[in-house]
Amino acid sequence: MAQQGGVTTIDGLTFTRYGDDRLREECGVFGIFDHPDAAAITALGLHALQHRGQEAAGICSYDGRNFHSERRMGLVGDNFSKPDVLARLKGRMAIGHDRYSTTGEALIRNVQPLFADIDTGGFAVAHNGNLTNALTLRRELISSGAICQSTSDTEVILHLLSRSKKRRIVERLVDAIRQIEGSYALVCLTNDMMIGVRDPIGIRPLVIGRLGTSYVLASETCALDMVGAEFLREVDNGEVVVITDEGLESHRPFPIRPARPCIFEYIYFARPDSHVGGQTVYDIRKRMGIELARETPTAADVIVPIPDSGVPAAIGFSQQSGIPFELGIIRNHYVGRTFIEPEQRIRQLGVKLKHSANSGVIRNNRVVLIDDSVVRGTTSKKIVQLIRDAGAAEVHMRISSPPITHPDFYGIDTPSKKDLLAANMTLEEMREYMGADSLAFLSVDGIYRAIGLDRRDDRAPQFTDHCFTGDYPTNLTDYGGEAVPRQLSLLAEVG
Repeated sequence: MAQQGGVTTIDGLTFTRYGDDRLREECGVFGIFDHPDAAAITALGLHALQHRGQEAAGICSYDGRNFHSERRMGLVGDNFSKPDVLARLKGRMAIGHDRYSTTGEALIRNVQPLFADIDTGGFAVAHNGNLTNALTLRRELISSGAICQSTSDTEVILHLLSRSKKRRIVERLVDAIRQIEGSYALVCLTNDMMIGVRDPIGIRPLVIGRLGTSYVLASETCALDMVGAEFLREVDNGEVVVITDEGLESHRPFPIRPARPCIFEYIYFARPDSHVGGQTVYDIRKRMGIELARETPTAADVIVPIPDSGVPAAIGFSQQSGIPFELGIIRNHYVGRTFIEPEQRIRQLGVKLKHSANSGVIRNNRVVLIDDSVVRGTTSKKIVQLIRDAGAAEVHMRISSPPITHPDFYGIDTPSKKDLLAANMTLEEMREYMGADSLAFLSVDGIYRAIGLDRRDDRAPQFTDHCFTGDYPTNLTDYGGEAVPRQLSLLAEVG
């Protein structure tokens, strides 16, 4: 693997990364079994999970005879709100997927659910996560005659399933997932069942709900709330749940291991109104702000969140410190992602397209800016300058998570280590780069305290927190710890 400037070369193929200065969402999955409005319910569930991926969405349904699939680039509301589209998705069972690409380009052939005809019938799969040995498996499959139609790591699961010598479809799926590494929450659809799978340490989330007599699977509880379903429980780490006309049965094909869910679900990814691990995400993020105020007290006049992700922590910081909370930055919610900005003078205005300073709150005040994370630091730098230009007397930056020093390989689109600000600068260098009067991050133990634990257990960590600690919980077969490949073939597509 060779690297140069944001470009990675593997086996002679060139993979290009892109991204801005925010953590990119993972993906969202949803499924419902035995409901007369399965496709419409799935579309609503995906809408609730839209924050997890905005590049594309797809739904696959089954009507007892045929599978029906609609996969589109863009947002759920733009593609699945039309009656004619939902009418084509016939059947009483359906699964869906919101996509942000972590492996594979943003192309229609990578939009999920992916579908395959195998000798036991049709099989559709929606995947949240990232496989860390997909490239290795893909090369082996292609060398033995497989033909890959997408550049998504999820397609590897279909090939492994198809080639399994097991008789029953659940046994085949278990056979397939025993060969993969990394993170995955899967929702699968066959001719007569819906299947949910969570990786052996539960990095990616998956919950079970019930809408009347219909079972629902979803990435987050907010999707259950959207469709009016009752939350039953989380799928356990390493569990395979099989839903048929007979009900729900549970299989545990892996040796029992302690769970290590992704800590970024609490910090950034999950919607604030979701419940994770029996707690509301909103309350945990407020407690992160409380811990941050305890660890890094600051003399100031106003606490200002960087919207929207910094709001709960800023409320907690304000409550703990006694410093007033104010909306000192107003976010424009109607600005799309501006990937094409042809002139430097336009690019320099980019932060003002999304954020504007509320000068009446800012002018002549000592301001504490609260955000949930810092990746490259470029946006933080621009926002500090925005606040200074609005007349702030002082600008103090506080981050409600630890410094991100290592890249992710489990479904979060983080840059390579050389592009992570905290991996290449000291705290003082970061402060100077941002132009802040002071800068502080929440400690690793502070995150754990906010979630309800005394501290991180270094011998048996309770969460997947490698972005802060470098402690990766699985093998990284495909990677040398540098960059995540974005594209897996030479085929270029338009659209």
